[in-house]
Amino acid sequence: MWQLCDQYDHIDKHTQSGIDLVERYIKFVKERTEIEQGYAKQLRNLTKKYAKRGSKEEQDCSNHASFQEILNELNDYAGQRELIAENMITAICVELTKYLQDLKQERKTHLSDAKKAQQNLESSFKQLESTKKRFAKEWAEAEKATQQAEKIENDLNATRLDAEKAKQHAHSRTHTAEECRSDYAAQLQKYNKEQNFFYYSEIPQIFNKMQDMDERRIRRMAEGYCQFSDIEKKVLPIISKCLEGISAAGVKIDEKKVNDSILFIEQHKSGFERPADVEFEDYTQGIKPATSDSSLNPPKVRAKLWPFSKKHKFVPPSFSPPSPFPPGSNPLSLHLSKLQHSPLSLCLREFNRSVKPRISTLKILHKQHSPPAAEDFSHLPPEQRKKRLQGKIDDITKDLQKAQDQSDALEKMKGVYEQNPQMGDPSSLEPQITETAQNIGRLRGELAKYETWLAEAVGGDESSNTINNNTQHGIVAADQSQNIYTDFEDEFDDIETPVGQCTALYTFEGNSEGTISITEGELLSIMEEDKGDGWMRVLRAGGEEGYIPSSYVKLSP
Repeated sequence: MWQLCDQYDHIDKHTQSGIDLVERYIKFVKERTEIEQGYAKQLRNLTKKYAKRGSKEEQDCSNHASFQEILNELNDYAGQRELIAENMITAICVELTKYLQDLKQERKTHLSDAKKAQQNLESSFKQLESTKKRFAKEWAEAEKATQQAEKIENDLNATRLDAEKAKQHAHSRTHTAEECRSDYAAQLQKYNKEQNFFYYSEIPQIFNKMQDMDERRIRRMAEGYCQFSDIEKKVLPIISKCLEGISAAGVKIDEKKVNDSILFIEQHKSGFERPADVEFEDYTQGIKPATSDSSLNPPKVRAKLWPFSKKHKFVPPSFSPPSPFPPGSNPLSLHLSKLQHSPLSLCLREFNRSVKPRISTLKILHKQHSPPAAEDFSHLPPEQRKKRLQGKIDDITKDLQKAQDQSDALEKMKGVYEQNPQMGDPSSLEPQITETAQNIGRLRGELAKYETWLAEAVGGDESSNTINNNTQHGIVAADQSQNIYTDFEDEFDDIETPVGQCTALYTFEGNSEGTISITEGELLSIMEEDKGDGWMRVLRAGGEEGYIPSSYVKLSP
């Protein structure tokens, strides 16, 4: 840029336009990030709006599950758009803003140095002009004085004294003019030297620095342009996975592989047999009540009443007290026949005397033989009841296992405290141990209760199948199903897999029973997480397993 040493104004304008471009690009990226953030926010609101949490049956359905997976993938996609905006702000806007401040300061310094050098040269030129004018003036005066002295000397009327004075004056003016001439020559030499330094050394150096500054700005802008693309390229693999997940959610809905209809049938089948044919009633031989298993006249079996009632109804027990009425007669119809021809007061009295006590008796029998409908699920069909009871048993079993693990951990911690009193007071754990023991007892009672109801439900289902001549098939299927689940559970009872990884932050000496020693920086496998007592069970690489304090390790991501 030294070739433009005399184009200071153009250099000033050019460098300012470069700074303006940086500011425009920063503003452009900021607006782009606002668009990305707004887009991500709208996507998150959209997924939140349609993320309907349906029933468990709907969640098991492949259509509902796939749509939920699509919403989850779209939510992750929105997160990647937010990540793009955040990285653009950090890597481009923030960094370029800092760089812009330094660039402005550097440009200001270079322009100030160039302006200062220009002012110094102009000041030197002004001194040269002043010395030049003085020399011209003194030289003119000297020539005039010399001419005047010659004129007086040639004048016959002039005295010798006047001639001497004129010569002295001319000599004085000539000497002064010579001094001005020397000053002018010295100043001219100085100015030429300064001008040479200005145009060949000082200004070229300043402008070369400005050229380097501008080239660095251009190179930094080029990096910013590449970052604008690279930031989005870095998240493209994750975005592609999100889109692939959306496609996979749609592809796996295959009616030939996953039949939602079969799943729906398994979830809602009642287990009832289809009704038998309605028998012909021959009125020519006298009225004979029908004995078929028609849905219009279901038999007095509890399992047959569920399809036709939404509320829990009482079913009389298999036994009945001796009846004072003749066989084949309906006591309620007898009372009603009397009531049809009696006054209102007599009807009410007769109702309170005969019908109402029987209703109360039935209610008492119902309360004695049936647990609450909401607790034992007796209001549900057989298959659904067994599923609900089995689910309840599974939940209680999990809670019982957690409580048992917590009890074991507390007992181990108590043992550690007894052997190492400096670590804690064993008596402080007694309330927690007592509470855990009570909780275990309560859960075991509930487990026994629900297991009893499940056994009754299975037995009731078998009796119902006996009535429909399907006893053998129902028992075999139940046994096979039970054996399948038993074998499946037995296979995995002995296999324990780690639940996570962790790294030891400190060295721990496991001196008490059940604990192990670890060293700082050691990688461990978590076999049992902290149950709230401050201890966790881990497995070392060498196969040694035991408990360590949870605060001595850091969980690995």
